[in-house]
This record gives sequence, structure tokens and C-alpha cells, in this order.
Amino acid sequence: MTAIFSAVRSLGGDFPAEAFGRTYRLWPRVGDFSDLFTWDDLNEIIARHRLEPPRLRLFNDGSQIPQHSYAHPVVSKRHTVWHRIEPANLHHQLKDGASLVLDAVDALHPGVEDLATALERHFRTDVQVNLYASWTPKEGFGVHWDDHDVVVVQLEGTKRWKIYGATRIDPLRVDTEAPEPPTGAPVAEIVLQAGDMLYLPRGWWHAVAATEGRSLHLTCGLKPTTGADLLSWLSDQLRVSTTVRANLPYFAPPDERTAYLQALRKEFADALHEGVIEEFINARGSTDAGRPMPSLPFVDGIPAVGSLCVRLTAAGAWYGVDEIGHLVFSAGGQEWTFSRAVLAVIKLLLDGSAATLGELSVGSGLPVGHVAALISELVEAGVAAVSRRR
Repeated sequence: MTAIFSAVRSLGGDFPAEAFGRTYRLWPRVGDFSDLFTWDDLNEIIARHRLEPPRLRLFNDGSQIPQHSYAHPVVSKRHTVWHRIEPANLHHQLKDGASLVLDAVDALHPGVEDLATALERHFRTDVQVNLYASWTPKEGFGVHWDDHDVVVVQLEGTKRWKIYGATRIDPLRVDTEAPEPPTGAPVAEIVLQAGDMLYLPRGWWHAVAATEGRSLHLTCGLKPTTGADLLSWLSDQLRVSTTVRANLPYFAPPDERTAYLQALRKEFADALHEGVIEEFINARGSTDAGRPMPSLPFVDGIPAVGSLCVRLTAAGAWYGVDEIGHLVFSAGGQEWTFSRAVLAVIKLLLDGSAATLGELSVGSGLPVGHVAALISELVEAGVAAVSRRR
């Protein structure tokens, strides 16, 4: 989709080095997002899915509205209880100033999933997309902060954002202390129009309200990758060391303790070599399950049919070349060694878009049957999916 391409392109250039994790940024008129997710899409999702809180919830003036105010319990013939949304009561709550939140809409809508996947490949981290809908100028949540960076896409209407900045640098969901509420005037007050995009780093306080009429926007939450994550990963990697695996010498004399700490310090200093960040990101990405999807009805290999569509479902997949020139491909916690002949196939898949077996065959110069055999391996491992349409 052109709008998704425009959104990801806007997040390139000088943005990663100058703004990402540092300050907010606004992009006016990035693209036409009106077809990415519509009110009809929202109506169908609410009608067809069992959306128990906190998946779907309503807020008004900072307070969550009880579910019984807009839904009623239903007991199935298997004696499970779920809550069916009552459209009339839902309309009443929204007309009265409530904001509607739908979490993880990327798992419910293919177009939004495409946006999330594109952002995951760009930022090399997990992304969850929540949807927000409102009809009045009331602030649904008051002034608050998020424990993850966000990319906001305004789909329809307008939304006024009061941005206050951070009162604690890079706060975490599990932290040693909570940020203090901001004081004084906001550092920025902006109005998002349809087609605009906004970035906010985690920890930046903000308040959001529709300006007039209805508003629909997506908030893409980026899972933070911190120094604590790197050190945690390194501690596991260093278990190969006898120094790290050794018992702490707390009964030993002081000179032995000092010697042990010096040896341990050297182990960590050596592990924190130039390039370890990229090594960590690649390792984490290669173990990420991504967004797995079955390839029914093909349960016993992929047939050599050129019109079948293929895509990787593990966004963190990557490849390298070993010392003897073989292609090493990693995805979903698994690793394959292929001949260099399949490099073109892997490159075509890694761009994130779907491709037919025929296109992969033409692009690589390999017979369709060879490509189908390769894809069968990846599908069996759960890191790729095949369908009859894109």
C-alpha cells in the first residue's frame, strides 16, 4: 500500500539519528490513510469478534466505563460466558463523550497488520497497533505517558495533542520509580489532520482530545530495546565461560574475591565489543516468532504452482554468508545453510512483501519446483506462509 510505504519512508532519513528516542516529530500529509482502516472495518470487527476488556474498552474523563454499560453476558451451549456488544448502548456511551479503544487491531485486520509488519522491519522490534475512536472534545485518558515509543497515524477527523515532554528519562514499565506528573504549559500543542503522522518517545506526557466531530487514529507502539535487554542477553551468552559459571567466592579471602571480580569484569568488557549491538539485534530478531500463520490446505509440502503466494512471517529474519560461501539463514529461532543459488529468493522474501512462486523462480533463475521445496522447509518450520492470494 502506498500510504504504508510513505509512512515508513518518512521514518527514515535523519529521523533515526536525530529524533528517535529523543524528541517528538510531526509529519503533515504523509499520505491518504482513509482506506487503511475504515468505520466499516471497525463495525465488522466489533460485530464478529468476542472482544473482552481490556481488548476493547471505553474511557470517559480518564475513567474506564464498566462493561455492563454497553454489553451483556452470553452463555454458550458449552457453558462459556462472553459479552456481546449492544450497539444501542455503545452508541449512547460514545455520544456521551466516551472514547473507544481497540487493542492489537493488527491481529484483527490485514491492512493494519501490513502497517505493523512494515514498522517491525524498519525498527527491528515488535509492534502492536491500537485503535482510538472518539466523537467529542473530551479527553478520554487525561495527561499520561506510555512505556513505549509510539507512531500515530490519523485516519479520519482531527485530534488535538498537548505534549509535555518527559519528567523521567526513558522510564520503563517495571522501573525503580514512577515519573512525576508534568508542571507548567505543554511544550507543544498540535492538531493532527487526516493523513498526518506523529512520533512520541516513551515517557513523554501527553493529553489527547478530538477537536470537533469524530476522530479515528492508530497508535503503533514500539517495544523498547534497552541496555538492560542487552546485558540480560549477554549474561546468557557468557554462560559458556567458566568464570561466569563459577560459584561466587563469598567464603574466599579478599584477594581471591578481587581476582574473581577482575576476571568477571574482563569477561564483560570483552563481550561489550564494537558491533555487539548489531549482533544482539540480529540474534533477537532471528529468534522472534513474528506473526505465524498456517498454510492450509498444504500440510504435506508446497506444490510447484507458480501462482501461489509466499511471504515470511518472521520479521526479524536475516542472512549471512559463512567462510566457505554458503548462505546462512536465521528465522524463528532456527537456522539453515543453503547454497548461494537461493540468495535471490531470500532477498526477495526479506523485503516483507508477498511474492508468487513464479516470481521467486524468475527472480532467482531456479525452477519453480526447487523454489517450492525451499519454501516447504520454511513453512514446515513456521517462519513462512503460503496462500492462494496476496
